Amino acid sequence: MNRTRNIGHVWVLVAAISMMYAISSSLNHTLMAQDSLKQADPNVAAQPGAAPGGNQSEPPKQETFLEWMIRASGIFGFLIMLVSFVMVALIMMLALDLRRENYLPAAFIEQFEQRITARDYQGAYEAAKESNSFAGRLLAAGMGRLSRGFEEAEAGMQEVGDDETMAMEQKIGYLALIGSIAPMLGLLGTVQGMVMSFQVIATSVTSPKPSELADGIATALFTTLEGLVVCIPAIVFHMVFKNRFSRFLMECGFVVTNLMKPFQNAGKQTTSRPVTASPKAE
Repeated sequence: MNRTRNIGHVWVLVAAISMMYAISSSLNHTLMAQDSLKQADPNVAAQPGAAPGGNQSEPPKQETFLEWMIRASGIFGFLIMLVSFVMVALIMMLALDLRRENYLPAAFIEQFEQRITARDYQGAYEAAKESNSFAGRLLAAGMGRLSRGFEEAEAGMQEVGDDETMAMEQKIGYLALIGSIAPMLGLLGTVQGMVMSFQVIATSVTSPKPSELADGIATALFTTLEGLVVCIPAIVFHMVFKNRFSRFLMECGFVVTNLMKPFQNAGKQTTSRPVTASPKAE
């Protein structure tokens, strides 16, 4: 839970800083575009490479496709890139967390069953406490309350299960959030690009050249593309991890219920030790 809260705080801080930076950068970009239009010379000769007064102008600098994409994407492309980094890190973290060894390790389950069969209930409790798996935490919470009755043991397991489930669902939910934010940032870039293109049309004395409209159109298309590229895998992995987590929860429920069946008839114990009495014989 603490780790989930820290991730939430980081998200809020990043969102606030990004929003302020996006607003200031967008205004700055718009002002720079207006200044460049004012400084443009409408008397430039139509021949390529020709400059006023007969002087040969320098050839335009050639850009690679990657440089063009980065320049055209602007601030919203930068924000989408940051979101993509968070998405990749989150996917890797969830892929490491959502493994069977973290929920139902075969070695621990076998060891626990052997100690229950041998009526070594204290040893089974110690094994559950030492296990860092989801099933181990459930069994340790349940066996720790057996002295107060089986209903209290079930309540203890329910509390641990709810806490673990909420923490993991919040982590997985961040992928759904990214899947919603990324196309919205792309849409903002699309709107900004179209506004830039219409601004060129509105402020141009003559009919604007296609090259003058290309920057705005490129911004619109690139940001839309980048938003979708981040959105699609976020939604896919969200569903994959959600289904995997649901399957692990169901399997853990079955296994833990079966392992706790010998204690269903256990009543309240007078001793302070977590597990000391064997279940009543039928």
